[in-house]
Amino acid sequence: MTFVPEAGGDGLAWRPVATREILAGRARILAEVRRFFAKRGVLEVETPLLSPEVVPEAHLEPLPCAGGFLHTSPEATMKRLVAAGYGAIFQICRVFRADEAGRWHNPEFTMLEWYRPGWRLEQLMGEVTELVGHFVARSAPRTLTWRELYRRHALVDPDAATWEELAARTTSPTEGLDRDGVLDLLFVEWIEPALALEKGMVLVTGFPASRAAMAQVDPGPPPVARRCELYVDGVELANGYQELTDPAEQRQRLARVNMRRQAQGLSPLPVDAKFLAALGHGLPECAGVALGVDRLVMLALGCARIQDVLAFPADAQGS
Repeated sequence: MTFVPEAGGDGLAWRPVATREILAGRARILAEVRRFFAKRGVLEVETPLLSPEVVPEAHLEPLPCAGGFLHTSPEATMKRLVAAGYGAIFQICRVFRADEAGRWHNPEFTMLEWYRPGWRLEQLMGEVTELVGHFVARSAPRTLTWRELYRRHALVDPDAATWEELAARTTSPTEGLDRDGVLDLLFVEWIEPALALEKGMVLVTGFPASRAAMAQVDPGPPPVARRCELYVDGVELANGYQELTDPAEQRQRLARVNMRRQAQGLSPLPVDAKFLAALGHGLPECAGVALGVDRLVMLALGCARIQDVLAFPADAQGS
């Protein structure tokens, strides 16, 4: 049978975007990741992509579908495994986030997530930099604090400044934004460009308590989230927590996220009751981290866009 292109098309829209060489390099990286964890006795697991309930987060929008939502992260189900006594686990899976597209974003992407019961966050981030070092040769990481970054680059103290002082440092509209919203603008305008100039690995620590999500909080003063992010050559690559184990506190945080959604005119999201039940049963002290696999592949293979390392990125699906 002879293929006849649709009217107005060039007949080539079906072709994959990533080259075979890039996909072969991606496969080698994934195989090495699995070897890395196998040597350390970390169990590979699989959990559902689809769930009738979610763990709401302030800056992540899940994709709804028939039967519930496609997950933005396997965190809730993986923590259920940890609470059930499965020990150290990792997963490589697809995750989905609405309205995320661009050079570094695709609505569907691959995440590596793992949990280490009995570990502190500092131990886990050491393991993260060791893993990344297998693919992107770098010197020892530098550590910078959230407050240090704002004071150095935005010329404002994020802990002590008033809302008005923060707003004066941004050129973007701030009407209707709370303090965290203005800090987000400053991060985009001042901090991200500064981090883009930082070569090698940079660990960002000392996030404010409002950025804890599902992390523990050191009481301070000021209160600080037990959270750490890894940047490589200015690219945000991994986000790690000393995991919150208190079910009552977690329930309150998720309720606050839904209240914030409603204040923004969004519908509240159904909260994952089984996840909260697992915390109630008892989540052991542990540290967990999520790492963007596609970005790691980009850095390792010298690609400029996330689309270059995906066979069929979202912006090619409608071509």
